[in-house]
Amino acid sequence: MTRPPDILPIFPLTGVLLLPGMWLPLHIFEPRYRSLVEDAQAGDAHIGMIQPVVPREDNRPPPGVSPENPEVYAVGCAGHIEQCDRLEDGRLYIQLQGVSRFRIVDEFPLLRGYRRVRVDYAPYWADGAAPSTAMDTARLIEALMRFGQTNNLPFDAAHLRDLPGGALINGLSMSLPFGPAEKQALLEAAGLEERQSLLLTLLGMGVRAKPETPAGAPPTLN
Repeated sequence: MTRPPDILPIFPLTGVLLLPGMWLPLHIFEPRYRSLVEDAQAGDAHIGMIQPVVPREDNRPPPGVSPENPEVYAVGCAGHIEQCDRLEDGRLYIQLQGVSRFRIVDEFPLLRGYRRVRVDYAPYWADGAAPSTAMDTARLIEALMRFGQTNNLPFDAAHLRDLPGGALINGLSMSLPFGPAEKQALLEAAGLEERQSLLLTLLGMGVRAKPETPAGAPPTLN
């Protein structure tokens, strides 16, 4: 896979995490982000996934309202578009593969409505290395099973034990129902060991939150 460019179009999306080597499916609705994907496809097919600093419950603006350009975190992850399909209603369905995290250096004027930034990959040079498969994830799986029992989320422990350590840690970081701030912390973790340690903390917080949660309300992880 080619190195992502230093000038990167970004797709701000609350609560969505992409990590190097992992896959992320996305449906693209807004015209400006359709333009982003089309322009990326005409070039090197890389886009940057990043979160707004202030969480946005609905990432799509109401009809007739101009889209906002919210402040975003400094760190995101570049992904390569491996698949792009246009649906009958005009939406695009894409499959991104994470390549490398980046830190924003500066931002350029809008192009066809979407945002572009200059990025620095140097702090995350290790993202290009093959993820470790020899990590001990037994404690993580045990914590996940307790979290699942407490929050009525089914997990297949046998299947999880068969996964390589890096894939398990990154996959859980992307898919578990944590808040945007927790997702950002998982993204910015220095490496897999640090990410696994943070996952253990977050899973423990989720388990302990239930006794204090009002009946019928979801557990909080804040």
